Amino acid sequence: MNGEQPRDVEPDEDATFVRPFIITGGRSEPLQADLRLETLVVAVGVPDPSLAFERRHIVAVCERPTTVAEVAHRVGVPLGVAKVLISDLVVAGQLACRQPAELPLQMLERIRDHVRAL
Repeated sequence: MNGEQPRDVEPDEDATFVRPFIITGGRSEPLQADLRLETLVVAVGVPDPSLAFERRHIVAVCERPTTVAEVAHRVGVPLGVAKVLISDLVVAGQLACRQPAELPLQMLERIRDHVRAL
C-alpha cells in the first residue's frame, strides 16, 4: 500500500440518462408497421397534460406536420423509440399521420436522366 486512497475508476454517468427501453415500456416494435422516415405526423389537439414527458414533447413538436425522422431528432431519442412512441400516440388519438405521395415513375426517370446529363 502506498497510502493513497483508492479512486473510483467508474466514469461519471449522466444522472438524467434513461435507457430507451424504459421510455417505450420494453417494446421495440411500433403498433403501426407503416411508419416510415418520411411519414408526416401532426398533433390532433393540444398535448394532454397526463402524457409522460417524451410523449407530451412529441405532441408539442408535431404542432405542424413533421416527419418521423425530424421528430426523433428534435425529441432526442433513437428512431426506433420515436416510432414506438408516435404509433402509441396515433392509436391514442393524439396524433394523425399520413404518407407523402410518391413520385410517379415518369418523374423519377426524368430526374435520373437530368442527373446523368450533369
